[in-house]
Amino acid sequence: MNIFRVIDEYQPIFPDSIIEKHIQKIKEQSVVPFNSMNLKKIFSMIDLTSLNTDDSEAKIVALCEKVNNFSKYYPSIPNVAAICVYPSLVAAVNRNLKNRDIKIASVAGGFPSSQTFLDVKIEETKIALQMGANEIDIVISVGDFLSGNLEKVYDEICAIKATTGEKHLKVILETGALRSSENIYRASILAMEAGADFIKTSTGKLNPAASLNAVLIMAYAVKEFHIKTTRKVGIKPAGGISTAKQAFEYYSIISHILKGEWLNSELFRFGASRLANDLLNRIIEMESGKTSDLSYF
Repeated sequence: MNIFRVIDEYQPIFPDSIIEKHIQKIKEQSVVPFNSMNLKKIFSMIDLTSLNTDDSEAKIVALCEKVNNFSKYYPSIPNVAAICVYPSLVAAVNRNLKNRDIKIASVAGGFPSSQTFLDVKIEETKIALQMGANEIDIVISVGDFLSGNLEKVYDEICAIKATTGEKHLKVILETGALRSSENIYRASILAMEAGADFIKTSTGKLNPAASLNAVLIMAYAVKEFHIKTTRKVGIKPAGGISTAKQAFEYYSIISHILKGEWLNSELFRFGASRLANDLLNRIIEMESGKTSDLSYF
């Protein structure tokens, strides 16, 4: 496949100045209410993430126990969509997570920089899947993309998708490093053409991480891709999203561009480690009328 020609078939995204105005218009005209029902939906879209240098099996087991017991303490709030960890800790999640409706996600493929050999990326993906992961998050080779080596980036994603098969592959674009709206759009199309089931903003290891501008561009790319292919690809903002208000802004953008079909955990996720507690507190405050400052996760 000539990936350059394929990407050029898609309509280019509008310039940054218009993107900013468009986001402001969505905020002003949004018909999606900031209420407990929508915050609960956002909660159900969280990939509860632990990707820290000091992660250990004991720490991940404790996280699993909190997820296992969540419905007992908060029966009116849906549980998270997934737990996302490093490959070496997937087995711990697989042994300890009781609710099998909750996905086990693993970063792989040389996360977070993607600076390793394709054989290593594929082998790491295989091992994560063997340990029990049913979702894999990888990062594109940003240096190759920015150097114009799009075919290599495309081929790598194709090879890893061939390894994951029916299991979800989330492709991280690292939008903060892509330098322009056009690059974010082109990277989105490339990843989807290569088989990505989700496109994701960021690793959370670089600044800027997730941004409304990037997600708006990605959402329009997803929309165009769906029009051309009928295939629905998910979106995952990740990195720096820690409050219900921030998450709701992303939710509003997806609602405006992709409509209700995407407002579920099969097609929309948040990568977050701190967001869950703030959402939980805002939901409790809205439904009880009392201030809440819980730190459950």
